[in-house]
Amino acid sequence: MAPLWPYVTPGIPDALFEQLPGIPISKREVRLLIVGALRLQPTAVLWDIGAGTGTIAVEAALLCPQGQVVAIERDEDVVSVIRHNCDRFGLTNVTVIEGVAPDCLATITPAPDCIIIEGGRPLKAVLQTAWEHLPIGGRIVVTTGTLETLYTLSETFAELQVRSVDIVQPVINRLETRGNQQVFRAIDPMFILSGEKL
Repeated sequence: MAPLWPYVTPGIPDALFEQLPGIPISKREVRLLIVGALRLQPTAVLWDIGAGTGTIAVEAALLCPQGQVVAIERDEDVVSVIRHNCDRFGLTNVTVIEGVAPDCLATITPAPDCIIIEGGRPLKAVLQTAWEHLPIGGRIVVTTGTLETLYTLSETFAELQVRSVDIVQPVINRLETRGNQQVFRAIDPMFILSGEKL
């Protein structure tokens, strides 16, 4: 049987992931930018906090088969979707943890080389606690769709003295067929913040 995603490049089509109604996923084009911002090493340990349906976890695990991904999600139903998505892609290097950040982070092993925060409330406390677990030289990436959260993240990055900070807000449109016409539909805008612990 051919693998579900036989390529070595990231960018799995959204339709290949199991999804839950009402639970947003990181769209393919945004995932490409997030994975690039993580700068993963072949043996990386990635913590995916607020993993949602596991799209980033799956992409990272496929890219780093010698590495390990820890997907952290608080919702029991969503956790089962992450596990199912990992099974669909035949992944054995993803550990799925049902827990609420930042409280659950103290018990997670191994320590991360990089962290992606895709959700979590209170976000500032999640970022601060995650930062404590990140070693010198580690990378952190955080996403948000709101201006208010962007302000909070920018202030917290400054307080933590995150270095080599990048903030991008991509504008992405997808071609869709509506009736007998092809139109472009915008993907919801997302801010991607990244930086290093030096």
